Amino acid sequence: MHSQAKLRGIFTPNIVPLDQHGEINERELRRYVDWLIAKGVHGLYPNGSTGEFTRFTVEERVRIMEIICDQVNGRIPVLAGAAEANVKETVRACETYYELGAAAVAIVAPYYYKLSPRAVYAYFKEIADNTPIDVTLYNIPMFASPIDVPTVTRLAEECPKIVGIKDSSGDIPNMIRMIQAVRPLRSDFCFLTGWDAALMPMLLIGADGGTNATSGVAPELLVKLYELTLAERIAEARDLQYEIVTLFDAMIYCSGEFPDGFRTAVRLRGFETGSSRQPLSDDQQIELVKLADKLQCLLSEHGFTDEPSCGCPLPTANNAQAADIAKIVEAVVSELKQRGVK
Repeated sequence: MHSQAKLRGIFTPNIVPLDQHGEINERELRRYVDWLIAKGVHGLYPNGSTGEFTRFTVEERVRIMEIICDQVNGRIPVLAGAAEANVKETVRACETYYELGAAAVAIVAPYYYKLSPRAVYAYFKEIADNTPIDVTLYNIPMFASPIDVPTVTRLAEECPKIVGIKDSSGDIPNMIRMIQAVRPLRSDFCFLTGWDAALMPMLLIGADGGTNATSGVAPELLVKLYELTLAERIAEARDLQYEIVTLFDAMIYCSGEFPDGFRTAVRLRGFETGSSRQPLSDDQQIELVKLADKLQCLLSEHGFTDEPSCGCPLPTANNAQAADIAKIVEAVVSELKQRGVK
C-alpha cells in the first residue's frame, strides 16, 4: 500500500506478542492487528519503541512487517519503523518495507552517538536521497540525537521524500515552532505526536494525529479523543484526556521496564502477549502483578475488563498534570479565538 495521502489520525505503535519461548507469536499478532483495525485506529506503527525494535534481529523485524502488512491487506496505512544502526542498513530497510507495501517509514535520528544538528541533517539527507519510500522523521531525544527545528525545516525544504515528523518529546512549544516554520513551506508535511499525555493540546495547535502507545491498549479512548478534539467538543475532550493521562502514567511509569506496562495491559484486553525479552528482577515481576490489578481497575471503569471482585478505588487524575493540561487547553482555545479561528 503505497499511499501519497497525508498521514492523519491515531497510529498504534503495537507490541509484538511472544510465545512461551520468546519467539514471535504470529497467530496472536494477526489477531491483535484485526482487533485494532476493528476498534477504529487509523494506522499501525510496527517496529517502534513500543514494539521493542532493538530487541529483535533484523530478520525478525522484517518478519514482523511481513505478518502485519499481510494481515492489514491495505485496510489502513502502515507506518513502519525502519531505524537501523547506520545509513546503509536503514536504506535497505526502506527498500524492504516499500516492497512489503508500507505507506511510509519512521526513522529515528542516529542513536548511541550524540551527533550535532549538521550531522543529523546529513544522515537524513543521505537516506532521503536513496529511499524509494516516504520518510517520517522520528524525534525522541531521550533515546537519540534530537532533531531541532532548523534541521526539520531544511529537510522539509530540500527532501520531497521526507513527508513528516513523529515527535515523542511531548514539548508543545517546540511542536508549535515546527509547525509554524514548516507548514508554510510544505502543506503536505504531517506532524504526529508520540506523547499520549499531550495528544489533545497537540491536536489543538495543529498536529495531524499521534502515534500513541495507549491506543494499543484502549484504542476506543484514543480514537474518541481524536474525534472529539477535531469536532471542537473541548470540555468532553479535556475530560477524556485526563482519563487517558491516568492510564498512560500507570503504564509508562511502572516499576518494570518500558513497555512492560503496556504489554501487561494488552494482556488484560484478552491477548496472549508473553513476556518481554528484557529480563526482570524478582521484585519487578512481583510489582508487575500488582500493576495488573491496578490496570484492571482502570480498564474496568470503561467496561474494557471485568471489575475485580475486591472492587477498585475510583481512579483520580494526577492533579498537577490535570492542571497543566487545563491551562494549556485554555491558552490554546483563547489564542485561536483571538485569531478568529473557529
